[in-house]
Amino acid sequence: MATTTRTRTANTALTTAEKAFELLTCEPAPLVFDARPVPGLPDTTMPLDELRKLLMLGHYDSDTTDELWRQLAHHAREWGPAWVVGAIGVALPALTHLAAKISRGYARHADDIDSEVLAGFLQSLRRADLAPPRLWLRLCWAAWRAGAAVVKTDDGEELPLDLSTGSRSPRMPYGHPDLLLGRAAAAGLITAEAAELISATRFGDALIEHLAAEKGVTAPVLRMRRRRAERVVAAAVTQGDLSGPIPPSGRCEAATGARQHHPLGNRPSTYR
Repeated sequence: MATTTRTRTANTALTTAEKAFELLTCEPAPLVFDARPVPGLPDTTMPLDELRKLLMLGHYDSDTTDELWRQLAHHAREWGPAWVVGAIGVALPALTHLAAKISRGYARHADDIDSEVLAGFLQSLRRADLAPPRLWLRLCWAAWRAGAAVVKTDDGEELPLDLSTGSRSPRMPYGHPDLLLGRAAAAGLITAEAAELISATRFGDALIEHLAAEKGVTAPVLRMRRRRAERVVAAAVTQGDLSGPIPPSGRCEAATGARQHHPLGNRPSTYR
């Protein structure tokens, strides 16, 4: 887990969590983790601060990391507040690194970002599906999305200097990406299934490995389908095919035009 040096002049959610972790792991009775059930870790018990050092210095595969976090999440859910603090403490180097990256250029929101990163991680620690694959990655993504939402909200607080402040509506397409995908599907440029695939994996919590297993295909195949659909949507946006209302009678023409000008050529609208 990577770490980033970060200076704070006041207590934040992450620095407070670090202080609580230090108290939890100090002598004479530090909180101890049993690493023996986790393949790849030393066959022993160890204080949580030693476990954290081990993870920071070593390189472990996803099976080891996922099993470790499955154990820590279970302890946090079943064994009380001390293990919640302990699990957060083990994750703090990574959470601090994520928060530092998000707050770069947004110093005035750094404290809020710290709070949201921690809250996002904690919520996922309590509620995430603990089944494989990539549990640790999913926990980190939950923290990242929560922290990044602070920056996205800030970006919407002020209009750019070169943007008119009048009441004129912006030229479509605008709004949430799901609306854009919906318009592309309605126009026949991509299938509804492709739109859902992009939405679920790019803007939601779904992992492409999970969806591939459900559909009975490999993850690389599903990624290729997603990439093709994304290229079609990108070409349609560039050409303005999604900038105005698309009547039912014009949907086939719009789809044909987009594919003819698309770098993939004249491909069918379903990617199987």
